[in-house]
Amino acid sequence: MKRSQRNTNKKKKWPWVVGILGVIVLGIGVYLFSIYNSFTNTMDEIHEPIDRPVSDMRVDEVKLSDKDPFSVLLLGVDEREGDRGRSDTMVVLTVNPDEKTTKMVSIPRDTYTEIVGRGTMDKINHAYAFGGIEMSMASVENLLDIPIDYVVQVNMEGFKDIVDAVDGVTVNNQLAFDQFSTGDIHLNGDQALAYVQMRKQDPRGDFGRQDRQKQVIQGIMREGASVNSLMNYGDIFTALGNNVRTNMEFSEMMEVQKNYRDAVGSVDQIIVEDGYGETINGIWYYMMDENELSEIKSTLKEHLNM
Repeated sequence: MKRSQRNTNKKKKWPWVVGILGVIVLGIGVYLFSIYNSFTNTMDEIHEPIDRPVSDMRVDEVKLSDKDPFSVLLLGVDEREGDRGRSDTMVVLTVNPDEKTTKMVSIPRDTYTEIVGRGTMDKINHAYAFGGIEMSMASVENLLDIPIDYVVQVNMEGFKDIVDAVDGVTVNNQLAFDQFSTGDIHLNGDQALAYVQMRKQDPRGDFGRQDRQKQVIQGIMREGASVNSLMNYGDIFTALGNNVRTNMEFSEMMEVQKNYRDAVGSVDQIIVEDGYGETINGIWYYMMDENELSEIKSTLKEHLNM
């Protein structure tokens, strides 16, 4: 075959190659757009405004575009049919972009404190049962003496759907109990829920359970960020839409992604451990140590530049 003929044949083939590549790129574009579209729809679905948009403890509203430090209350709620339920898990995060760190403190659910808006002393997890998200935020603010800017509520019963959506999580279990052996174990949704809810067999009680909850949450984040999860994005977004609510808007989430990425990636855990148990009128409560509580308050205030 002559060189001119070969060149002519190559020229005839190139439009087909370019066409195929174009279809592939278009297909990828449509796929990524569908993910983005589903993502924005899910974010709109989980957004739930609250009656108190700005904390009473703040003079000026937090501006994420200006990289202001902010705080978040994570509520793991045990919802029941015909009952609002109680906040089974209460975790406070403070995020500082200048220091590029996040502070995290888990509040023992039996902590004896004032339930703001009700005028009584009770277990802090009862605040949600009495007055929902707003009363929980106000009571946590009163306990820690810091503003709570955002709240994320997760339905613990639906928690298993989120785990299943990412094809399960792997954790390193330090305490053998029930069907769970020590070492690295892979958990499906039902197993993960049982894993994080157990506390009576744990010598550390609520504190041991908090560690297990953190393990599973980290596992969800790790699996959710993997390439394999792109194929399950529909299940993941459905699980989030059904079980998560937050007062943070989509635009604010984008600001966090843009301005706070390094801070969110570095978490310093503050351990509550110096308190003691006390029975009042036949009910057991956790009493936080005043010196430890004072130190936690100072640490969080400083981290919020207050």
